[in-house]
Amino acid sequence: MECKITLIPGDGIGPEIVREAVKVLNKIGETFNHTFQYTEVLMGGCSIDAYGVPLTDQALDTARAGDAVLLGAVGGDVGNSRWYDVAPDLRPEAGLLAIRKGLNLFANIRPAYLYSQLADACPLKKEIIGDGFDMVIMRELTGGLYFGKRYTEEVDGVMTAVDTLTYNEKEIRRIAVKAFDIAMKRRKTVTSVDKANVLDSSRLWRKVVEEVAKDYPEVTLTHMLVDNCAMQLVMNPGQFDVVLTENMFGDILSDEASMITGSIGMLSSASLNESKFGMYEPSHGSAPDIAGKDVANPIATILSAAMMLRYSFDLDKEAAAVEEAVKKVLTEGYRTADIMAEGCTKIGTTQMGDLIAERI
Repeated sequence: MECKITLIPGDGIGPEIVREAVKVLNKIGETFNHTFQYTEVLMGGCSIDAYGVPLTDQALDTARAGDAVLLGAVGGDVGNSRWYDVAPDLRPEAGLLAIRKGLNLFANIRPAYLYSQLADACPLKKEIIGDGFDMVIMRELTGGLYFGKRYTEEVDGVMTAVDTLTYNEKEIRRIAVKAFDIAMKRRKTVTSVDKANVLDSSRLWRKVVEEVAKDYPEVTLTHMLVDNCAMQLVMNPGQFDVVLTENMFGDILSDEASMITGSIGMLSSASLNESKFGMYEPSHGSAPDIAGKDVANPIATILSAAMMLRYSFDLDKEAAAVEEAVKKVLTEGYRTADIMAEGCTKIGTTQMGDLIAERI
């Protein structure tokens, strides 16, 4: 099989972790007789330095022409004046919003899985995590507060900022269908998270989700308010299977879920459109303070590449081989700094990529 992958290393530790994911993909190609063709483009701060904007039209067109996108991370230290003393739409993170919108990547899938080998790294008590947890957070990615009209103006002598939260039923329905489809392949439970006791957008969200649920009689649907969900994630994470929610709530909850896995450096993610095209990236940021030091954890990016194999290329066996290789390395006691524990062997970014690739 031949696959065209657009690489966006980005800023900070992005180039380092993407390099290790490519190493693993190449080993998959050799082992299973696939060819991966890579085209690299700039996005984020590095694109601002080169072109004055966080994402060029040419970079977007290149991404669109491929079969999938593998992204590292974008952004930097907010104290970096050349990237942040500008209008919001010219900052590094604006490239992320632009590429999601430009590629119509409306469905964000973020697994949160606690490896048994990392149970001691979980900040929750053992009696809370029990036998562990395995959930997927389905976040709507191209609507809501982040994409609504926004402005700041003076009203009666007082500076006033306005951000608009908007959803229509089509946007809600398509992400709900994705969530229920994934639930059918898992434990057949969907928890829809909203703020229906306050927000009109959430009341519409709840109504449409209930309509979609009628087409999936095997799936159990429950509703949960977002503040309660935030509490339940740290009180009883094992109760969740598929968590379905809107853009801002999903942004916050998925980061919370990532930390109870032991390290945000372990969490992969996929952003899909209505076809098999997707953009795959780790859930963490660019960590500029450790860039270039060979200490970043590349596992989240490597697992994101595994998600790419599964969701965009239908290579389930190959994806499972990557995931199993990660488990083997962790079982053997190898750890990067963020997941280091007593009795384990501390290694760097490059060696972690080497070990995972060797075990495929």
